[in-house]
Amino acid sequence: MIDCRLSRRNFLQGCSALIVGFSLTRSLAAQVLAPDLPVEAVQKTLDIHALDAWLAIRDDGRIVLYSGKVELGTGVKTALCQITAEELCVSFETVSLVQGDTWLTPNQGITAGSKTIQVGGAQIRRAAASARQYLLEEGARRMGVDPSVLDTVEGRVMYPGDSAERYVTYAELVAGRSFERPVNPQVDERAPEAFRVVGKSLPRLDIPAKVFGHFQYMHDIRVPGMMHGRVIRPPITGASRLDGLSIAHIDASRLPAGARLIYEGNFIGVVAEDEWVAMQAADALRVTWGYTSTLPNPGDLYDRLKYMAEKPEVQVDHGDAAGQLAQAARIVEAEYRWPYQNHDSIGPSCALADVRQDEATIWSGTQGVYALRSALADLLEMQESAVHVIYTQASGCYGHNGADDAAADAAWLSKRCGRPVRVQWSRADEHGWNPKGPAMIMRVKGGLNATGDLVAWHFQNWTPTHLTRPNARTGAAGLLAGQLIRGVPLKGQKGGGNRNAPLNYTLVNCRVETHWIKPLDSPLRPSALRGLGAVANTFANESFMDEMAFAAHVDPLEFRLRYLQDARARAVLTAVAEQARWVPQPVQAKAWCGESTQGRGLAFVQYENENAYVAVIADVEVSEAGIRVQRVTVAHDCGLIVNPDGVKNQIEGNVIQATARVLKQEVTFTPTGVTSLEWNTCPILSFHETPEIDIVLLDQPNLPSVGAGEATSAAVPAAIANAVYNATGLRLRQVPLTRQRLAEARERLA
Repeated sequence: MIDCRLSRRNFLQGCSALIVGFSLTRSLAAQVLAPDLPVEAVQKTLDIHALDAWLAIRDDGRIVLYSGKVELGTGVKTALCQITAEELCVSFETVSLVQGDTWLTPNQGITAGSKTIQVGGAQIRRAAASARQYLLEEGARRMGVDPSVLDTVEGRVMYPGDSAERYVTYAELVAGRSFERPVNPQVDERAPEAFRVVGKSLPRLDIPAKVFGHFQYMHDIRVPGMMHGRVIRPPITGASRLDGLSIAHIDASRLPAGARLIYEGNFIGVVAEDEWVAMQAADALRVTWGYTSTLPNPGDLYDRLKYMAEKPEVQVDHGDAAGQLAQAARIVEAEYRWPYQNHDSIGPSCALADVRQDEATIWSGTQGVYALRSALADLLEMQESAVHVIYTQASGCYGHNGADDAAADAAWLSKRCGRPVRVQWSRADEHGWNPKGPAMIMRVKGGLNATGDLVAWHFQNWTPTHLTRPNARTGAAGLLAGQLIRGVPLKGQKGGGNRNAPLNYTLVNCRVETHWIKPLDSPLRPSALRGLGAVANTFANESFMDEMAFAAHVDPLEFRLRYLQDARARAVLTAVAEQARWVPQPVQAKAWCGESTQGRGLAFVQYENENAYVAVIADVEVSEAGIRVQRVTVAHDCGLIVNPDGVKNQIEGNVIQATARVLKQEVTFTPTGVTSLEWNTCPILSFHETPEIDIVLLDQPNLPSVGAGEATSAAVPAAIANAVYNATGLRLRQVPLTRQRLAEARERLA
């Protein structure tokens, strides 16, 4: 265990570091740090336009990279260090990363949306290239030569013109000086043909410590004087509306010795010196609640979503979809349903807070230290500058899980008891109270002419917002603790549910509409889960594309290629078909009699309609026991690939998680709250259920990198559903694709 308050707040103490001072606004002459100089005295700039917000060069030549984007377990730490090493022409081993600290790292937004490499990596690449440009210019000045005759090699600026090479090290060039230099937005970056580090499958930096048990997770952090806290929630578990709550009575007579009760509004917590005592205290507390349930019966969920929706918002309106549908020789219609789904972090959320009168320090597995800081400042009624949020890797998230809420719990308990407080959620807390990936409905209508051409497409969906993360706009209302303490309603901006509702196919007559559902009208608290609405929307779009192909009596691959003009889109479909040895599918699907049978299905997506291209072929076995995915083949184009092995890791993770989501996962609830509170009611894919995964990477070294963290998840569900149809002739349109739904579909055809 480590004393993180001392180590993080005095990060650069004793390391004899030289900040590469490129600030435009302040002198950095004092940044040759003495062992007793605290970080706050350095006044390190966080201005993203200044180079010293991003980089430091130590006097031993090692490079320190400051990143607001964080390592969530996806390998981006390694990739960002590769980008830095490449542009600065230093060895990969000399680069270290400081991440997600509101005192030390620039604000790059939330680590989400597959934007770390696409956006954050591009920012870091420009900063490192700008630093190299400066070092070349400074080296030229010192040597009295033109910069064009110099080169940078292994942390040195070299002049190869003499018989004996002359050089000066980076550390010598920056020694004790304030550079006052901005990032150059037009800087020349290294050409792909010169890459030495980018494009290589270098081993991940974080794995050895994790394998050998040395890694310090969020759950491992301890600070002196720390107490342990637990929160007692109301009985309407997971509901979005908490405004009808009241506390009728609290019976604290059975609290164990040493436990302390803390409550305000509808927030009730206990703290104790020992975690076991805190758990016992939470168990012993008896609370009588007044509440009004706003949750529907499970069977009424999708009707409720339609009833609560607003008027449609039109995203796409090309040609005359309604008119062409009225004239079509054949019309096909289908409705697809996606359930609420949970985040599957293996370890429940945990946070630690030390809130004092004039300052607060919070350690959290949050995806957005700055956004969380804003919300916590509002909750604690402190200035943002007084709130210090430090990212510490937890157990993964892939969306808005309970990390931010656990941080708010810890911060509030710490404020009230005047001591540092660690809050560890239970599994039931996590599955019950973290925000859920929203339930959605997708309805699609398509028209074919007499020759089987797709002449019209009309897509509609009904979705809650997927954006209720805490931030400056929502303040305390974005935190579960804030809603309970102050009685403020859940807030969130409209978005996420329309991701990949439009198609990348070229269709002359197309209309796409989204019916938004306000956060409080979503029965369960909605927010971002990996891929957001792209997963459900692509499940519907690509399932329906198959339905139209079969209605037109055309092989699904051939049908898709007819309507794709983008060369990169066609390339991933061609590559996946070649890799999987796709054979054109018969027009008439087989009639299933319950025997074990195999099938394969295809799906395509360009994530967010402008980023990574993915094509997936799924091979499944269907029997009376249900659906088993045997093999998944993926062709993937995310532009320039920084670390091929890292991208493959991401694709494999997407396949495994998306397979579980489409086959198994659904949040269950009754009118009094979520009931799927343990792993047996919220299953993940087991080892023996994991399919074989075959990946084809289409590298594009001369194109910008885009994210690989989410795109494959969007394509996998439809590929599986299409494979089930190919195997059985049964079209399953509601997730999860369970054994029961398979049986029900078979009965409908009987």
